[in-house]
Amino acid sequence: MRTMIFNRVGQPLELTDLLIPKPKTHQVLLKVSACGVCRTDLHIIDGELDKPKLPLILGHQIVGTVVKTGEQANKYPIGTRVGVPWLGHTCNCCRYCLTGKENLCDRALFTGYDLNGGYAEYAVADESFCFPLAENFSDLQAAPLLCAGLIGYRSYRMTEDAEKIGFYGFGAAAHILIQVANHQGKQVYAFTRSQDTQGQEFARNLGAVWAGGSDESPPEELDAAIIFAPVGKLVPAALKAVAKGGIVVCAGIHMSDIPSFPYQVLWEERVLRSVANLTRCDGDEFLALAPQIPIQTEVTAFPLTQANEALNALRSGKINGAAVLSIKH
Repeated sequence: MRTMIFNRVGQPLELTDLLIPKPKTHQVLLKVSACGVCRTDLHIIDGELDKPKLPLILGHQIVGTVVKTGEQANKYPIGTRVGVPWLGHTCNCCRYCLTGKENLCDRALFTGYDLNGGYAEYAVADESFCFPLAENFSDLQAAPLLCAGLIGYRSYRMTEDAEKIGFYGFGAAAHILIQVANHQGKQVYAFTRSQDTQGQEFARNLGAVWAGGSDESPPEELDAAIIFAPVGKLVPAALKAVAKGGIVVCAGIHMSDIPSFPYQVLWEERVLRSVANLTRCDGDEFLALAPQIPIQTEVTAFPLTQANEALNALRSGKINGAAVLSIKH
């Protein structure tokens, strides 16, 4: 099979032919049709997430069809289309797994980081960590739901009963979550790079009641904010933007250092919290909700061999919505 392999920090991925993997006892072998490109992939390439297995096949928003199963894998028949997210394995016995917090499992393994992912024509995955996908989503449209959607949704739920929510960074996750917010009658205020007028217009077209630069103040106090951009200086900015008792959620797996700020910015019961990974319950809930809205993902497709170009486009902010690799066999 053809793959795009990550061999070394800071180096481009390399087109490589490998043997198709064989599914183990509880695994399924998937013929990959699409795989989302995520900012987490950039953090791995840049060495900011510094413990990946090497060499590594990146990609944790995998859409594929089951073509072979392991000896005890019986959840999905041959021919079933499934999605594979970031969370790829948990121990099921630590205190986190036993209390509904498997996203914090001490021995978790992650797709496209500890386990080979979907920048390839085939991939294997534990059947317990695959999700069935609604038929009304095409392969390309479904891929962003598996990370931008799932972890974004977990972040969104952390804003609790907020009615006015700020989204700092309007990329793949934000363009999905604004559709959830609109569906639930909430108002979204979009913050982008200061000069990104195209991104601001994109946000307004999706229903943002206001869109401006991340260095601007919103026209009114917010109930909550989600920081999707991996920029630490946005934390004090978001805390200043939310009202008393407001919640600021850091949604990324990596963020640059947060600058010091006076306690007054946090005081009056404002809450600052992070989100880590996802649970399978998050996946079940969100993927049941998505077709009801229905969510429509904005996708820029790249062939597998142009994975480096897709990553560069994401890094430079040239993607409205999500970048997805379309895997042709």
